[in-house]
Amino acid sequence: MEFSPPLQQATLIKRYKRFLADVVTLSGEELTLHCPNTGAMTGCATPGDTVWYSTSDNPTRKYPHTWEITQTQNGDFICVNTLRANSVVKEALAAETISELSGYSTIKSEVKYGAERSRIDFMLQADCKVNCYIEVKSVTLSQQDCGYFPDAVSLRGQKHLRELMNVVLQGERAVLLFAVLHSAITQVSPARHIDAKYAQLLSEAQQCGVEILAYKAELSASGLTLISPLPVLLS
Repeated sequence: MEFSPPLQQATLIKRYKRFLADVVTLSGEELTLHCPNTGAMTGCATPGDTVWYSTSDNPTRKYPHTWEITQTQNGDFICVNTLRANSVVKEALAAETISELSGYSTIKSEVKYGAERSRIDFMLQADCKVNCYIEVKSVTLSQQDCGYFPDAVSLRGQKHLRELMNVVLQGERAVLLFAVLHSAITQVSPARHIDAKYAQLLSEAQQCGVEILAYKAELSASGLTLISPLPVLLS
């Protein structure tokens, strides 16, 4: 997935009110960006980091600029726009980059399902195959090169695990796909130290038959592409 038009560069002053961030551009202009990430963004929003942002041509937007990528002072790239995770996964599904999820003829997005009134990120369909339900989670929290999810207690994430387990019990295929959007991450684990309930449910889901996958994106200021699997360590 390429950014078009190209992203612009700035330096982060601060993130605040969850959805806003102040930056200073290369020309010295101060801007307020929309921050499309409701998480804690631990390690992704350090003042002084390089911010790469897009600009919308929608005249009704109060904040036309959107924070897309953080380039840390260590040189790591992190996609902080959580909406990009589904876009890059859909592109990979269509290209059959994810070998475990190849061989399907139809990709549907945002399909209503489950007893708790959820929407699955993707449902794959093919003749002679059961439906495959895929829930995508963006991983950006990195500690010693291990990616952790979630970065804050996630009741929504817990709900999705329960829904995926019910999919398996109904005889269909369920997959939790961690989209790793941090260049330093080499493996993924549940953040038991942040959300112990989520970690417990993730282990229960795997035992129930939910498939747990992690794929890493190649990131730069010009684009991102899901390229390679990573190990998922549940213990």
